[in-house]
Amino acid sequence: MPTTRAAQDQSTISDLFERTRARTTALVAPLSAEDMMLQSMEDASPAKWHLAHTTWFFEEFILREHLPDYRSPDDRFALLFNSYYAQAGPRHVRDKRGLISRPDLAGVMSYRAHVEDSLRTLVQSGAGDVETVLERVELGCHHEMQHQELLVTDLLHGLSYNPLLPAYIPPEPMPVRGPTDLCFDRYDGGLMEIGHSGQGFAYDCEAPRHKTYLEPYALANRAVTNGDWIAFMEDGGYDCEPLWLSEGWTVRSRDGWSHPLYWWEQDGVWWSFTLRGAQPVNLDAPVVHVSYYEAEAFARWAGARLPTEAEWECAATGTDVTGNFMENAAFRPLPGSSLWGDVWVWTQSPFTPYPGFRAPDGAIGEYNGKFMVNQMVLRGGSCATPRDQMRASYRTFFYPHQRWQMLGLRLAKDV
Repeated sequence: MPTTRAAQDQSTISDLFERTRARTTALVAPLSAEDMMLQSMEDASPAKWHLAHTTWFFEEFILREHLPDYRSPDDRFALLFNSYYAQAGPRHVRDKRGLISRPDLAGVMSYRAHVEDSLRTLVQSGAGDVETVLERVELGCHHEMQHQELLVTDLLHGLSYNPLLPAYIPPEPMPVRGPTDLCFDRYDGGLMEIGHSGQGFAYDCEAPRHKTYLEPYALANRAVTNGDWIAFMEDGGYDCEPLWLSEGWTVRSRDGWSHPLYWWEQDGVWWSFTLRGAQPVNLDAPVVHVSYYEAEAFARWAGARLPTEAEWECAATGTDVTGNFMENAAFRPLPGSSLWGDVWVWTQSPFTPYPGFRAPDGAIGEYNGKFMVNQMVLRGGSCATPRDQMRASYRTFFYPHQRWQMLGLRLAKDV
């Protein structure tokens, strides 16, 4: 049996596991089997695949290594539901996940139940390397939380191609809140420390904690709003090449960007497709579904810049992690001024390793390290991010042209 400390950890991790798996089940409850097969592009995956992949993760990295005599319902699932872990074996091509009609949805849900029961057996037994098992279960839960966010944003992209503009969850009026005037909070800078302190969960890319020097800077008290963005559009921001990075202008011209993803103008009013269906654009809510290239052009137009990730982290450290997250069930950005939630904010920082970073050995080390090139860091979480994910050191990352996630921006300035 585990020690008293291990028993406490076991209880905490077991509770996290149950809550995480239950949330995923709740997220797919409004969906039909047909909804769960949608794959609208290579970057997105079907909801059914997310259900199965997160289950495979627990099976591959915990049960196969630590539960004696574990048997998978079907060893071929590893081929279907491995994402990018080359050391874990071959995998199905990414852009054809929507063609995996078998196993059917009932088969995937049975697979989830089988793995859940097996994992409970392992954790409750206290057998083997208890510390490693609990660490892996915790990692698997946070991995599944990331896929919960991907599940709903991938679904939004898929539903957006339906001319009927179906809602994931019922529409409801947005809460009435007054606009927040834009101002800038000053920070002194200096020799600062960023990165995870080692207490509590974090991904490998958040460490090692290290020193960095910041010049004095100012950070906007709120995210850029839809009203701000419309002013940028009406001033010709999408057509003014000098505002754009060269590569951004190429992408904007190639793809015909003239407004954020999911927007259209109807009878002089801007509308957006959301997880709650088609809704008029709320001028006071944070703008969302804009690329790094668009964010950088806007910042230049506004006479400001994007913050570095160190600036954002130092501003957020010590503040309460309160904001509009997945648990709020709004599933859209809301007006407000928190540093946290609503939209991920682009930073000008590339996703590169911190000084002294070393990826863990084995397939689990492919989680973040192999992606540390050509991507930009975002901070703060979004309305589709589980609150349990958030901490000041948390870094997510996307390619600068991508827009389908809950991506927005907050301005910064030199002082």
